[in-house]
Amino acid sequence: MANLNYKQFTLGVEEEYMVIDPESLELKSHEQKIVSEGQKIIKDKVKAEMHQAVVEVGTDICEDIEVAYNDVMLLRKTIANIAGELGFGVGASGTHPFSLWERQLITDNQRYHEIVNEMQDAARSNLIFGLHVHVGMENRRMAIHIANSARYFLPHVFALSTNSPFWEGRYTGFKSFRTKVFDKFPRTGIPDNFESIEAYDNYVNLLIKTNCIDNAKKIWWDLRVHPFFNTVEFRICDVPLTVDETIAIAALFQAICAKLYKLRTENMNFIQYSRALINENKWRASRYGLDGHLIDFGKEEEVNTRVLIYELLDFVDDVVDHLGSRSRLSFVPKMIEQGTGADRQLAVFENTQNIKEVAAYIHSHFLADLE
Repeated sequence: MANLNYKQFTLGVEEEYMVIDPESLELKSHEQKIVSEGQKIIKDKVKAEMHQAVVEVGTDICEDIEVAYNDVMLLRKTIANIAGELGFGVGASGTHPFSLWERQLITDNQRYHEIVNEMQDAARSNLIFGLHVHVGMENRRMAIHIANSARYFLPHVFALSTNSPFWEGRYTGFKSFRTKVFDKFPRTGIPDNFESIEAYDNYVNLLIKTNCIDNAKKIWWDLRVHPFFNTVEFRICDVPLTVDETIAIAALFQAICAKLYKLRTENMNFIQYSRALINENKWRASRYGLDGHLIDFGKEEEVNTRVLIYELLDFVDDVVDHLGSRSRLSFVPKMIEQGTGADRQLAVFENTQNIKEVAAYIHSHFLADLE
């Protein structure tokens, strides 16, 4: 099956970074200075976010994982340099360990004002930092097919990305509290299975017609067929501490899509599970990260999460070389071994009993694997 078109699975990676005061390590409004300076160098690859202490970056369309790595590396270095010159620090974690959302300023932008006006404190408190990975598709019909099947694997990859154990100065007991914060929004979480792209479009059009949303970008599921691009967009993950982790996760999502595509071309399909069942695994991944068990619905039994991630690597193995991502995916076992960002944040807190040290650790690891 080497003649399949694996080049279609282009990548786009978006990361959200926290802007912090280098002294207090509190979140700090940068008044969009980082964005305006950044746009002089990397154009529209840097954007403002709803909260003024957040900077969002996005790569170009990347033809393979190595191009994506170089792009993300450049974005992190550029933002870190600009922030430093302006007297700010940056970090990558799903939540800030101790800053209070109540003190954070909202960006003065019509769209954000509309969201806050509708969502109220659900929006004001949505001070979280995610990773979004776009994988290119040949068309939207294939995209909905792959999205339906890829839903099953969302909790597995999410467990690997967990990087938000603290919220407003408290250890939450979760490896990813970011998703708990985001759950307050409508149209979030694991999506339903859609029998066709027409069924999905009908759903979107009904919401627009009835004034629930003004466009499909206000559907914030953990996975969606992108409203404007021919991509499947994975949105479930916390932003990882380091570039190597981000790229390994992006490579895993890309490999899942390529494998499901390969099965489709062989007239095989991955079994569809309901949102209610997949949600059980998402809850476990959020609570325990790699340290828990996920449910193998085929066997109808609990399986150690680490074991399931190794099984996932085996499942996608036959497409990895076609994608040219073996070296990047080889970092996944290291992630399992060293622990997720959440595990490492918790280790710092355990050793120091000082939550400020956790923020310092996040800040110091922003470029950790690039030096």
